Amino acid sequence: MTGKGEYGEGDVFIGVRVPDNRIVAKRYITLPFVEIDRLLNSSIHEHRQAAIFILVYRFLGASKTSPRDDNLRSELSTFYINALKRGRVNNWDLVDASAEHLLGGYLEDRPRQLLFDLASSNQLWERRAAMIATFAFIKRKDGSTTFELAKKLLNDSEPLMHKAVGWMLRETGKRISQKVLTSFLDQHAAQMPRIMLSYAIEHLSIKQRTHYRNLK
Repeated sequence: MTGKGEYGEGDVFIGVRVPDNRIVAKRYITLPFVEIDRLLNSSIHEHRQAAIFILVYRFLGASKTSPRDDNLRSELSTFYINALKRGRVNNWDLVDASAEHLLGGYLEDRPRQLLFDLASSNQLWERRAAMIATFAFIKRKDGSTTFELAKKLLNDSEPLMHKAVGWMLRETGKRISQKVLTSFLDQHAAQMPRIMLSYAIEHLSIKQRTHYRNLK
């Protein structure tokens, strides 16, 4: 069990390996929402993780049908957002396994204001979900929302947010172009927390990394 004051305080772990939990989730991919909700309400981390995997696999399946099952995608995303806001998606691994798909994948062709609302939350996991959701856009060569949210979250006090923002910035340089990343860094590197900057510049040249570190 995680201790008081730690991330995921009170979380109980029973030792199920992630690959094994994924196998279980695929086997029960058609589990009714009421049962998924029971898993999400469990204090056992692996129960909530299995629920997240089921939602993601079902969303990915609905995205691949022809025609795409937008009704099911919407239902899954809404269910996930409610769980997130109820504090049931409450550890970094749960957020990172789901936000790209159930938030980002759903919002790719929709207004993205929800992400800015989540980024303004006082709940760490909602803010992290907003940032990680932009991975879906980055993979489609769209870094605009990533950069907008990164600016909004530059002064976030949580180290897990510094890592999330830096990670997504790094991915823009890797998957879109280094030019878009360095353009952002030229404007904001001096304000960025060190760990955020370190993550963001990881794939740049030694000369570039030294330059941006010296702006601090």
